[in-house]
Amino acid sequence: MSPETDREGEGLERRCPRLGGLVSFRYCLTCGEDGEACFKIFDCWWEKFDVVSYLKENLPPDQFARLENKQPKPKIQSILEIMEKVKNNVSTDREAKNQKGRNH
Repeated sequence: MSPETDREGEGLERRCPRLGGLVSFRYCLTCGEDGEACFKIFDCWWEKFDVVSYLKENLPPDQFARLENKQPKPKIQSILEIMEKVKNNVSTDREAKNQKGRNH
């Protein structure tokens, strides 16, 4: 089986170890940093088809090399980044509510 058999992998699904739910191969091709493939794509899809050959043939050489050498961030770094995003979102929401309250 290969992604070509089903509209570029849209119908290929598996449980994502990072998200905990079903995702399509197509999603995995774009959910990584800067819209590139997820760093776990090789680990997740090797049992379904020859994902390494598929990506080597379909990605630009520099993108494949980045993916091949990609190391995940340490878990604590990811957690801290998520906390910072939440903190920024809360601050933005508070500012918007304060502005809305002043205008009424």
